[in-house]
Amino acid sequence: MNIEDLAESWEVTGSAERFAGRVISVRTDTVKMPGGVVADRDYVVHPGSVAVLALDDDDRVLLIRQYRHPVRRLLWELPAGIRDVPGEPLVDCAARELAEEAAYRAHTWHTLADIYTSPGMSDERIRIFLARDLEPIPDEENVFVRQHEEIDMPVMWIPLAAAVDKALSGMIHNSPAVAGILAAYAASADGFKGLRPADAPEA
Repeated sequence: MNIEDLAESWEVTGSAERFAGRVISVRTDTVKMPGGVVADRDYVVHPGSVAVLALDDDDRVLLIRQYRHPVRRLLWELPAGIRDVPGEPLVDCAARELAEEAAYRAHTWHTLADIYTSPGMSDERIRIFLARDLEPIPDEENVFVRQHEEIDMPVMWIPLAAAVDKALSGMIHNSPAVAGILAAYAASADGFKGLRPADAPEA
């Protein structure tokens, strides 16, 4: 059996926008199911995101802590952000987020994983990149102004193996962080030789 997610689109007989916000909207689609019955499906429409698993020469992962109001928690996360520049290559978006949120740049990039955060309720898609050969960005070059949740966003370096333990023990909850940490640990077995290039197409 071929274990691969496949593109598929069941017939939509009706669609209505329920809410439109600054970043997301909420839609209800009436979808024709097998057997000819129809059912309503509510979901969040999202522009998509990128995340960065930054790994230094000592095999430490860069994590940031950010307040997430819907879950009322301070979460340890990867640098990440929405795809908010039309036509921007995803790796450029990821590099921008790494610079803005953690003040680092990377010289080696690979595609680590592609995930849907919650496909039962949202179409949000996240590409997680592996960034290596890192260097800090000098303060005078970093012109990004943090605001809102990003004002108090500490950076922490943690060994990759320890990050895996934190994820498996339920101490790290953010989905791209968990996926990125586990994927990086698995990919490290062959020295990351099996990873796709940074500009790999999305399936």
